[in-house]
Amino acid sequence: MRVTLAQTAPKLNRSNLTEIISIVTACKDESDLIVFSELSLNGYMLQDKLSEDAWSIDELDALRDLSLYIDIAVGAAIRDGNDFRNAALYFCKGKLLSKHDKVHLPNYGMFEEARYFKSGDIFESFSSEFGKISMVVCEDLWHKSVHKNLMDENLDYIIALVASPARGFSDSGLEIEDKWYEIIKTVASECKAKLIFVNRVGFEDGLGFWGGSCIVDESAEILYKLPRYEKIVKTFEI
Repeated sequence: MRVTLAQTAPKLNRSNLTEIISIVTACKDESDLIVFSELSLNGYMLQDKLSEDAWSIDELDALRDLSLYIDIAVGAAIRDGNDFRNAALYFCKGKLLSKHDKVHLPNYGMFEEARYFKSGDIFESFSSEFGKISMVVCEDLWHKSVHKNLMDENLDYIIALVASPARGFSDSGLEIEDKWYEIIKTVASECKAKLIFVNRVGFEDGLGFWGGSCIVDESAEILYKLPRYEKIVKTFEI
């Protein structure tokens, strides 16, 4: 299976769709699955722009069409009636195969997601030609109850779409990076599943995102890892 990690720097506007289409088109003949970060179609610090910039699913037909050639996992702010969802979307073979609405919306410190988004309430798995998959969005993975839900699904792959700002700088490195790798290694080992972690880069309203996207195997070994802070799209064989 060939997996492309798309570590991008989304802008706070709808132009991200054009860039994502371009990236997917360039990769569609050399990869089986491409994974983007949380809210990669919108940018993170949307706040009141959410009412203008949120997508409806039928506006993403171009991604649905491209999924005839390559599976696509992408993060988006999705309009749901009068509400908005922070969603992970999985397009496959010309249709939306799965949609996970972020369950655990952080609402502390620099985070205000619960003010703008409505949370999901379930974790589901779905079958693809590559095996059984579940998607999670960022904060979801920080909750032990979610680990238990994922373990119960008997998964082959976990896809984590993330928008993690850099924080906790020290002489020994970046504390948030260390914490994230500890979490994803634990989950991969607990679930006996490969975990695909894609974090964004770039800056928004004083927040800098650190990247470090990676693929972890069932024994908690990091197979491949992208650099910090660098916008990069790279394909790996797993």
